[in-house]
Amino acid sequence: MRLALALLPLLLSGGSPSPAATGASPSTEDARSILRKHDQVMGPAFFEAEATMTAHRTDGSERTYQMRFLKGGDDRFRVWFDAPSNARGQEILRVEDNFWVYMPNLKRAVRLAARESFMGGDFNNADVLRVSYAKDFDPTITSETEDCWVLSLKSHNPGSAYDRIELTVHKGDYLPIEGHYFAASGKELRAAEFKDPKDFRGHRRPGLMTMRNSIEEGRWSRMELRDFKVVESISSTRFVLTELGK
Repeated sequence: MRLALALLPLLLSGGSPSPAATGASPSTEDARSILRKHDQVMGPAFFEAEATMTAHRTDGSERTYQMRFLKGGDDRFRVWFDAPSNARGQEILRVEDNFWVYMPNLKRAVRLAARESFMGGDFNNADVLRVSYAKDFDPTITSETEDCWVLSLKSHNPGSAYDRIELTVHKGDYLPIEGHYFAASGKELRAAEFKDPKDFRGHRRPGLMTMRNSIEEGRWSRMELRDFKVVESISSTRFVLTELGK
């Protein structure tokens, strides 16, 4: 709803709204600075985390996964699955734009695509194992209110999961409020809400993220953080393909 209200002056005028039109003071920050600070909130350079994801289906069924994360710098991410039992032992590794899933029954890793569904849910692999929006997208401020900016992010990376993202960011703390994710055709693929901001060991960020499938009504997934810890560094040896399964 906030996003629709923020964009209303733009739709009526046929152009970018002035600060007076939105009732906001002129922004003193450019779009790239805002996006970098948002990235620092959502994905600090090095962190450890634990989360639970529940995927809801159109038939009313649901599936819940428990997992642990490591993020190492600007281009490395690793996930371990602890539950359910048939997913225990699986791991996902991202190094730069390369993704792999380790299957313990095969005792080997299989390549994944950024656009593929994350464990059959409504997040995709790049949503969960995201290292930086600023690295893959060119941002512009499309509108702003007293409380938030609305950024339009245009992908400059052919491997990105989305061609464009509309992201609403809260002023002051750079927390995301909602996001809309689009294909190159302009069709909306997903819509996200970010809620329940918490202080995790001194780092404040949303504790609850909900991703709704804009293509299949009734499909949605929820990711809830159980723990989040920013650390000074993590050895690069934790993000080596041959280490999966060990």
